[in-house]
Amino acid sequence: MPGSGGTDFFAIIPARYESSRFPGKPLALIRGRPMFWHVYKRTLECPLIRKTWLATDDERIREKAKELNVPAVMTAKDHASGTDRILEAAEKLDLPSGSVIANVQGDEPALHPEMLSQLLEPFRGNGCVVVSTLARRISGEEAQNPNTVKVVCSASGRALYFSRSPIPYPGGEDPGYLGHIGLYAYTYEALREFSRLGPSHLERTEKLEQLRLLQADMDILVKTTEYSSFGVDRPEDIPRMEKILQETE
Repeated sequence: MPGSGGTDFFAIIPARYESSRFPGKPLALIRGRPMFWHVYKRTLECPLIRKTWLATDDERIREKAKELNVPAVMTAKDHASGTDRILEAAEKLDLPSGSVIANVQGDEPALHPEMLSQLLEPFRGNGCVVVSTLARRISGEEAQNPNTVKVVCSASGRALYFSRSPIPYPGGEDPGYLGHIGLYAYTYEALREFSRLGPSHLERTEKLEQLRLLQADMDILVKTTEYSSFGVDRPEDIPRMEKILQETE
């Protein structure tokens, strides 16, 4: 289902083989299928997405994708971020210049398809949106974890800042912490601009690539979601993920 005005929505799943904590993670078996397959199947359940591809740097992943009828495109091994890999894939696929491209994390096989609809919906009939992402309410305890990225937003839902620190500071009121969920959608031009900008000071300081856009005065619209995000970081996360999938399927 294309967006209003003829906008096409596509999804690309970056699937890099090397990982310091979990080499070969995209190929890790979950309930008998590789992790990337589960993520791909979830994107197929989003009615807004026209087509999805895997963007990989490894022939083993590409061959497995071919075996499972998952469209895949080969990309370079030396990309600094998943977003740069997404751009190379989009260019190789010659996607329409007016399209919107979702960057879907390849290590979240329990991703709820409605989250993708929430991510893409703001682009339908709204030419002001160039980048969107998701966040959810989290507890004060969760906010203390530097691996849980926090975001604060303006009244219109634009991101003001992302941080690994707990923001805003709890100075007497309920801070209303929002935990960022690392799903993004970009207009093609915003994706190109991200790559042209190069890493920014804030991005390097916090180790958060989305700060590159904020420091360049580019708006990121944050949509809140009631759904949780469950990623796989290490091999020991696999049994937990299998249990989550069993409970949700």
